[in-house]
Amino acid sequence: FFPEMAISLWKKALQATKQRVLQQRGVSLYNSAHGYQEEAIKKKLQQFAGGSITLSKGEDGIGILTLNNPKLMNAFTGTMMLELQERVSELENWKDGKGLIVCGAGNTFCSGSDLNAVKAIANSQASADRKEDGMNMCMFMQSTLTRLMRLPLISIALVQGKAFGGGAELTTACDFRLMTPGSEIRFVHKRMGLVPGWGGAARLVAIVGHTTALQLLSGATGVDPELAQHLGLSEKTLESSDGSRALEEAQAWLGQYTEGPASVVRAIKEVVTTGRELPLEAALRTEKDIFGRVWGGPANLQALERRAKHK
Repeated sequence: FFPEMAISLWKKALQATKQRVLQQRGVSLYNSAHGYQEEAIKKKLQQFAGGSITLSKGEDGIGILTLNNPKLMNAFTGTMMLELQERVSELENWKDGKGLIVCGAGNTFCSGSDLNAVKAIANSQASADRKEDGMNMCMFMQSTLTRLMRLPLISIALVQGKAFGGGAELTTACDFRLMTPGSEIRFVHKRMGLVPGWGGAARLVAIVGHTTALQLLSGATGVDPELAQHLGLSEKTLESSDGSRALEEAQAWLGQYTEGPASVVRAIKEVVTTGRELPLEAALRTEKDIFGRVWGGPANLQALERRAKHK
């Protein structure tokens, strides 16, 4: 009886995890049971205006998400955090999308959070309010960047100039990182008396391993393009530092992975996401379900027809 009950509970837990990863991409990681007050933190963030997050969606299935706050090196204001959530929701509903490039305006990536907003929240009158607001902002950004990471789009962080603090964390929410000459990724949180609060530490460990992650976080070490490639943090150093030319290079590089039908490209991203996040048996069952979606589909049948003609 007890082994059967344990197996039944285990299967239910796996199914719940699978549904959370695949079927509820738009759902927050946190809810009121975790002390999360989403509407309250949205109202608080709305008070700190400035900058914007823009999204363009190309007919080739490639989206470009741009951080626009160049006078502050594209630091996130409160309203930019809210707009990022809105743009991610839009991307979740983009059925023809295949790839995404995340970049910053003014030839730099992102310097993290706007310190004016951070100071205002940290200096709330009551210590309980300070703690609550900080934790809610942490949960809000963790949820948004996790949804970004789970999009069925192959994503690139195009790192020009500085990617510091929260900007460095944002790069880890993308599948790949491409850097331009003279650019730098730096997790500066220790110097602010903090640790990453947007999920960047957990994602960094998955990308470079725990030893390197510990070095980068505890040393607040700057990572240039050469070191980033050596550590596996970056895939390539582009030739140009110029914004438009670097973007063209990034689009060309991404094109080698997004070529082909959107249904197949999106399915590939989904099986990789489940393989990363689910226990093996749940990942295998999910992979089977995704395989069933494309098996016998237009792309599959056309490929079989082409093969037959080449015999």
